[in-house]
Amino acid sequence: AVSLPFAVGQCGNQVGCRFWDLALREHAAVNKKGIYDEALSSFFRNVDTRSGDNAPDIYRGKICSLKARALLIDMEEGVVNEILQGPLRDVFDSKQLITDVSGSGNNWAVGHKIYGCQYREKIVEKLRKTAEHCDCLQCFFIIHSMGGGTGSGLGTFVLNLLEEEFPEVYRFVTSVYPSGEDDVITSPYNSVLAMKELNEHADCVLPIENESLFEIVNKIHQMINSGKLGSTVKQNSLVTSSAGSTKTLPEKPFDAMNNIVANLLLNLTSSARFEGSLNMDLNEISMNLVPFPRLHYLVSSLTPLYTLADVNVPSRRLDQMFSDAFSRDHQLIQADPKHSLYLACALLVRGNVQVSDLRRNIERLKPSLHFVSWNQEGWKTGLCSVPPVGHSHSLLALANNTCVKPTFIELKDRFMKLYKKKAHLHHYLQIDGMEHSCFSEAISSLSDLIEEYNELDATKGGPRIDPSRLKIAV
Repeated sequence: AVSLPFAVGQCGNQVGCRFWDLALREHAAVNKKGIYDEALSSFFRNVDTRSGDNAPDIYRGKICSLKARALLIDMEEGVVNEILQGPLRDVFDSKQLITDVSGSGNNWAVGHKIYGCQYREKIVEKLRKTAEHCDCLQCFFIIHSMGGGTGSGLGTFVLNLLEEEFPEVYRFVTSVYPSGEDDVITSPYNSVLAMKELNEHADCVLPIENESLFEIVNKIHQMINSGKLGSTVKQNSLVTSSAGSTKTLPEKPFDAMNNIVANLLLNLTSSARFEGSLNMDLNEISMNLVPFPRLHYLVSSLTPLYTLADVNVPSRRLDQMFSDAFSRDHQLIQADPKHSLYLACALLVRGNVQVSDLRRNIERLKPSLHFVSWNQEGWKTGLCSVPPVGHSHSLLALANNTCVKPTFIELKDRFMKLYKKKAHLHHYLQIDGMEHSCFSEAISSLSDLIEEYNELDATKGGPRIDPSRLKIAV
């Protein structure tokens, strides 16, 4: 099964760059013989470079030249050029890139309406070419941010295109949401306009907040520098640092935050790439965790966040990992799932963990979690035997939980503050195809979503009522 990532915009491409780097490192740690195997084929093609431009794929045998299955799209050249001049330059070729020079000016309408129309044919052509090389295309990933112009506007345009061209293939979106102190003044407009598209065209969205990533990185640095964990913690956490990867440039402030998102994606796809006693396909996540089509926003948490030097895992530490996954500090958005209502929950475990450990921890945690009355057993579990590099085990928890609602309420409030004053609206309305109704429809789509979460929250703590069943006449 093959996953095809799309990195759109500056943030999307910076996260994508870290993702490909870490994926190569992960496969290098496992694939000692240099043979092109099924695990590698999910994200990379093996190309015979001697055959010139139309290099054929090699399905068995030695790795010749790995090419990432991906499309990198940005309306500024900076980040993509950096990737092409960096250590990953051989992993991408010009056929996988779509760039422009002027950028979208932090304006959703420029990305969606102008560049969308301008680049539509080119994107479709490259999409089909890339998809032709995939034996069994299971899902598309879009990595983008919500606050700027290209990631939010062109990113959601690409999402619509994928639905038109490949309606059967699952669409997973990793969306980085701006913080309240965002330096892009129009980010609430861009985010709400993008949200409407995500509501309508995505199968699953993993919202991530810059603020949470920033706090996690700070916490890790504090823990390591305070010496509280003594010599058991390696100086460079493999979750936030690029130590040992192909990256040779000095780290930028955002690299540590982008690494966390890249690790999330690696853990999410590990079951599709490696062996395990409980393998989980990506489409199973959508099937099991999304009972209502619009409520497809999954809150993610990752643990452990730092690397321990010893490899023997006492079960106490394993249990701690499960507890951490449900605590506030490990969520990738500012949320507390424990005190909100669960629709469903997935646990994707990697490494030296038994099914019995999984069951024991679910039973232990269950009493403290609130599940909807009609899905009390709403757990989906995956167990992959290959741990992340530098860890003996890890856990990614995905919760379909009403705790995501405050993120949306805050976004709506920030939007309304600007919209009531009609601030900066003219930048959007001067673009062809952009009207006042685009804004009113987007905010009403977000309000409806919040209302759906409100209705679910209202059922929390009520008596458990089994849904009525169809009566069958005998």
